[in-house]
Amino acid sequence: MNERHEHIHGPGCGHDIPDTMQACQYRGKRVPLEVATVAVPQIGPDEALVRVVASGVCRSDWHLWNGDWGWLGLDLPDHAVLGHEIGGQIVKTGSAVKHVEPGLRVTIPFNFGCGNCEYCRQGAQHLCAAQMNPLSVAGAGGWQQYIRVPNADLNCVPLPQGVDELTAAALGCRYMTAWRGVADRAKVRGGEFVAVLGCGGVGLAAVQIATALGGRAIAVDIDDGKLALARQNGAVATVNARGLSPDEVGAAVQQATGGHGAEVAIDALGGSKASLGGLFSLRKGGRLVQIGLTGAEDKGTVGLPLDLLVLKELSIIGSQGNPQSAYPHLLGLVASGRLTPKSLVSREIALDEVQSVLDDMDQYKTSGYVIITKF
Repeated sequence: MNERHEHIHGPGCGHDIPDTMQACQYRGKRVPLEVATVAVPQIGPDEALVRVVASGVCRSDWHLWNGDWGWLGLDLPDHAVLGHEIGGQIVKTGSAVKHVEPGLRVTIPFNFGCGNCEYCRQGAQHLCAAQMNPLSVAGAGGWQQYIRVPNADLNCVPLPQGVDELTAAALGCRYMTAWRGVADRAKVRGGEFVAVLGCGGVGLAAVQIATALGGRAIAVDIDDGKLALARQNGAVATVNARGLSPDEVGAAVQQATGGHGAEVAIDALGGSKASLGGLFSLRKGGRLVQIGLTGAEDKGTVGLPLDLLVLKELSIIGSQGNPQSAYPHLLGLVASGRLTPKSLVSREIALDEVQSVLDDMDQYKTSGYVIITKF
């Protein structure tokens, strides 16, 4: 690295900021990622520079590396840096930043809020009209040593005592997304059956959260190992969906609930098979929370059994991320030990191991949360 450093003083912080850093960069659709030496981002008046301590490798990153979601306008530019599950420490702030300061440990929501639009003013920063995310802000992806965070007073969320940076990365996307879907959108109540379709990172978190809220989780996946993890996290029953049609998945969930049917279904995977399986799992008046985005097979459009929705008065509820305004409550539950995202961390890796994780995702070989902690 370049030998010239900038030294920043602040409460609890004495950090030498180098001129250059290591970043894991995108080089094209399914082209192997490359760890390169790049300049440390410069920050503007309302921004913060954050040293990344832990950063997750999410299946959303895999989808982007694959070139999925072009129909959503999410085509990656060359040299983009992925990574949106971040725990770190502020090392520098701009002159207009008032409420966060160097030395503060933070997490960074993957949907940046502008703070000025009607959605941000209503506390729904995850729906910000500016549609900002780390991919739209140069130097903001978490697969590098430092990131630049715009509107730092809003988008740098302080971590309470008892929540470390590894935990922050573990809850940074999949867990907090599951939290909003289960607690805020589905509003799961004690005793309700909750069918969770897909036991990857979001699904396992949904099982854990539904159980903490008093729900009875039914885990659905095609991998017995992931179903075993779901049981460890509180699932009262499991369904192996390998080879089953969506209506057969629904019938299996109905049977697992003693013919009762699930009050709530969580599509934690995305795509027609999971969403339809969820709908067929529901009892009358049930609600499907759609968290997973579709893949290349569906390209954003899924056919729905509309007569079933009418006759059973079913509801379909979309859920995306978690607003900045909701973090204090979530982080408080984590700090108290009621929720344990860190327990879902299966592996810690170095920055140059990210490509191997994406390769494993091709075959659905990963389980739990894989987190970069060595930069």
